[in-house]
This record gives sequence, C-alpha cells and structure tokens, in this order.
Amino acid sequence: MFESIFNTTTQNASISIEIALLTLVISFVLGIIISIIYMKTCEKGSYSKNFAITLIIVPTVMAIIIFLIGTNIATAFSLAGVFSMIRFRSAPGDPKDIAYVLFTMAAGLACGLGVFSYAIMFTLLLCLFMLLLDKMHFGNKNMSNKLLKITIPEDMDYEGRFDEILQQYTSEYELRKIRTMDLGTLYELIYDITIEGNINQKEFIDALRCRNGNLNIALSMGVRFVEY
Repeated sequence: MFESIFNTTTQNASISIEIALLTLVISFVLGIIISIIYMKTCEKGSYSKNFAITLIIVPTVMAIIIFLIGTNIATAFSLAGVFSMIRFRSAPGDPKDIAYVLFTMAAGLACGLGVFSYAIMFTLLLCLFMLLLDKMHFGNKNMSNKLLKITIPEDMDYEGRFDEILQQYTSEYELRKIRTMDLGTLYELIYDITIEGNINQKEFIDALRCRNGNLNIALSMGVRFVEY
C-alpha cells in the first residue's frame, strides 16, 4: 500500500524517494553547520537555544517546500509566501539573526532545487567567511553590551529616575523587563546597556546606588537580555 502511494507520487512529480531522502539529509546537515557557526560567532549567552534549533529546521522545511513545488507555474507565488516566513519571530531580532535566517533559507532553497554541490559549497564558504570576520573582530567598537539589573523599593517611582545617569555613562540603554521580588516588596528593573571601555564602572554603580536606596545592583559582563 505504502509503495503504491510513493510510486504514484513519484511518477506524477518525476521524483524519487532516494532523492527526497538525500534532500532532507543534506538540508538538515547544512542547518546544523549553520547553527553551530551562529553559536560560535555570537557572544556567550547572547543567543537563544530555541533560535539555534530553528536554524537547523528552517533549511529542511524550505527544501521540502521547494521540492514539492517543483516546476509548477505557482512557484513564484509560493516562494513569495515562503520568504514571508522571515516574520516568524514575534519580536524584532538582531539584524545578524535575520541574516542567518535568510542564510538557512537560501541553503534550503538550493537543496530543494537539487543543486546539492552548490548548496554545500556556498554554505561552507559563507560559514568560513563568518568565522574569519568573527576572528578579526570586524566592526567591533570600543564598546561592550551588558545587562544591568537595578533593585528598587516598591514605593519608588522608577519612570525616568535613572535616565540621567544612564545617559551620562552609557551610549545606549533600553528598559527590557520589570518584575516584582520578595512578595512584591521590591522591584527589579532589567536594562540592556552599551558602555564604552573607558567608563569607570565603579562610579557608574555608585551613582545608581544613590538613586535606588543602596539596594542590589548587578552588572553582567558581555550579556544581553534574550527572551523569545
């Protein structure tokens, strides 16, 4: 029964089960390679496990779609729908993350079209280029991204309270999360900040302590807030 189903499908679409399996395997392996390179070129702790896994799945899904579409006239319209998948992330991501999504989609597209040698060659070359750029610290500035956590009492109005200090000591800052602590007696503000290398971090923290009632302040090194 299953053989008859597969035979009917392959006869109508002029494809074979062997090629279909090869397409799945190669696209999956290329997705693993791209995901590994992505994790290696990201700052430690700055990527999501779910996103890394997604980079493995996207080429395979893309290859399946293109493989099934074949040479149908509706290919162009279908491709437009596939590329709209770039919107699958609920929150805007880092441009680098979006570039990697496009990278995986291109690898899946090549596999789906059956040009495996080009898919492998382009994937390996682009991964090599990404590693070289990372080793060269290309585009790096004398700045670092950090995660700042400020604890305040529940009766303190945090709206704009730390803006003056953050503007003085950071190049960029964004309040990413607010949560209650200790049964609601305390609040914790979580900021993504970018500071220059010549900033005196002790003076920065001391200035914040004068505003938050000398409660806990945590400045994590080389980490950005990640939540998907």
